[in-house]
Amino acid sequence: MRNVPIVTEPKGVPQRSLFRSSATQKILAFASLIVMFIFFSLASPNFANVNNIIGILLSTAVNGVLAVGTTFVIITGGIDLSVGTVMTFGAVMTGVFITFLKLPIYIGVLGGLAAGALCGFISGSLTARMKIPPFIATLGMMMITKGLSLVISGTKPIYFTDTLPFMNIAMGTVLGIPSAVWIFFGVAIIANLVLTKTALGRYTFALGSNEEAARLSGINVDAWKIGIYTLGGAFSGLAGIIMASRLASAQPALGQGYEMEAIAAAVIGGTSLSGGEGTILGTVIGAFVMSVLTNGLRILSIPQEWQTVVVGSVVILAVYMDIIRRKKAH
Repeated sequence: MRNVPIVTEPKGVPQRSLFRSSATQKILAFASLIVMFIFFSLASPNFANVNNIIGILLSTAVNGVLAVGTTFVIITGGIDLSVGTVMTFGAVMTGVFITFLKLPIYIGVLGGLAAGALCGFISGSLTARMKIPPFIATLGMMMITKGLSLVISGTKPIYFTDTLPFMNIAMGTVLGIPSAVWIFFGVAIIANLVLTKTALGRYTFALGSNEEAARLSGINVDAWKIGIYTLGGAFSGLAGIIMASRLASAQPALGQGYEMEAIAAAVIGGTSLSGGEGTILGTVIGAFVMSVLTNGLRILSIPQEWQTVVVGSVVILAVYMDIIRRKKAH
């Protein structure tokens, strides 16, 4: 492979501008987060109490890990609709290894990660090698993993009640904060380093900025794309392990719908659906925005159907802002 300059900044955007489009999006997302927190705190005395804050952190840990993996895929210009059901599949496979086969916990955890990575590898191969559009390939993977989770589990939850160390993966505490939250922050820091300091990160932006130019520059586009989808699948597997640990069970029908929240978190944080632009910090902020919004609506006893309407409207608004930003950038 030849050494070539790789485009790491959005097309047509000044590299050193403080108010470049992605920075503006992150600032708006963070401001929205603060406004929502103040609003819900004033609207309900139950919102800002310690137990509810911990609940928000725990829910953000699962959605955030999913969103971080999704960010890599979206920056390449792709999409992964299967992250929610792959998360469930990873949790179910962890349950199979630990509860059904009685294997050590660390093997169960590695098995859950491997199951997620395998799903990502297959999705990436379908997209890169067979040229199936990412939307279709990952939609198929979503249906496959949903079905496999139900078949393998017998449509029943797999419980981890006899494995306290496994439950401590998410619910153990450090400085009074659940382990799942520390795992999320650790994953986000590592992912940010990978995205900004390594060849994988440079090639991720290069694929999303101009895939054909990257190919002509000597980059093995197919191999890197498969690798990025595999990494996204591993993140989904990790989210499944955290969720299973938190609930002390693997719920075979739990993951559906999580993919939309993960994509929304990434887009709200400034990741462009057109590819070539995005940051992990923005995704972390976006994940907190989604968690605070859904939690606040629940605290205010807004009916579930209206919560869905509000969240869907926020997603549409975020995508529309992305379109506007891209137009201004060009």
